[in-house]
Amino acid sequence: MTDSASQPVPQQTFKAPPSRLREFWSSFRENRGAVIGLFVFLGFLVVALLAPVLAPYAPDAQYRDALLVPPFWQEGGSTRFLLGTDALGRDLLSRLIFGARYSFFIGLIVVTLATTCGVLLGVIAGFAPTWLDTLIMRLMDIVLSFPSLLLALVLVAILGPSLLNAMIAIAIVLQPHFVRLTRAAVLTERSKDYVTAARVAGGRKLRIMFRTVLPNCLAPIIVQAALSFSTAVLDTAALGFLGMGAQPPTPEWGTMLAESREFILRAWWVVTFPGLCILVTVLAINLMGDGLRDALDPKLKRS
Repeated sequence: MTDSASQPVPQQTFKAPPSRLREFWSSFRENRGAVIGLFVFLGFLVVALLAPVLAPYAPDAQYRDALLVPPFWQEGGSTRFLLGTDALGRDLLSRLIFGARYSFFIGLIVVTLATTCGVLLGVIAGFAPTWLDTLIMRLMDIVLSFPSLLLALVLVAILGPSLLNAMIAIAIVLQPHFVRLTRAAVLTERSKDYVTAARVAGGRKLRIMFRTVLPNCLAPIIVQAALSFSTAVLDTAALGFLGMGAQPPTPEWGTMLAESREFILRAWWVVTFPGLCILVTVLAINLMGDGLRDALDPKLKRS
């Protein structure tokens, strides 16, 4: 008989746990629509960043010999304007490319303002005394009681029609969603043991609010920010279409639609292509937001 102690002991191999980023991507790519939306979004982002390089003409350059030229129109055996021109002879493709830059800039500024102010108010409401919490939430309820586009129109009418004022108005309209979402997440987290332990250990209230609780509330806030990005693009286009957003000759997609309303029947391309850009961008961001929701919140993952 051989001594059992002399037998080799099998070595156990331990696999390192996957990183959070890899785990997130593994969950995110299960949603094919979200992956497609992400790549479309990145494509528009690249176009926006490289607009001066990709655009064949300046967005405000007018060619009086080519008014309302249709797409793929041949001149001298070559296509001079790939997507045609508008009523002032401006290249539609160039204006759409530069319009992507405006739309993404608007979405970034609006979401940054709405998220920053909304999260700050939401955290304060979650830790504030009852009277202050009630005051903040009733103010948010008042803002939410108005139709978002109507309230944005009123604010722009007060501030004056411009792209900057349109962004401020849309950020104010979107802010209550972040306040309510953050407050609900904070109220859920503040009753957990790790918050009690931090409080017993002598942690200051501001540190507990913004260093202990807030990082654990970021998942739904990120999803809301992604969805609000598409809302910001859509509302800005709506304000531009109504003449209360970006003013001509700014190549913003909604303003381009407003300028081409009277040519819908005889020049379909001046309305179709800006509308398609808005549609595809908003759809891609919404699909991406749906994937973010499934990947960041385990309770909402698809079965």
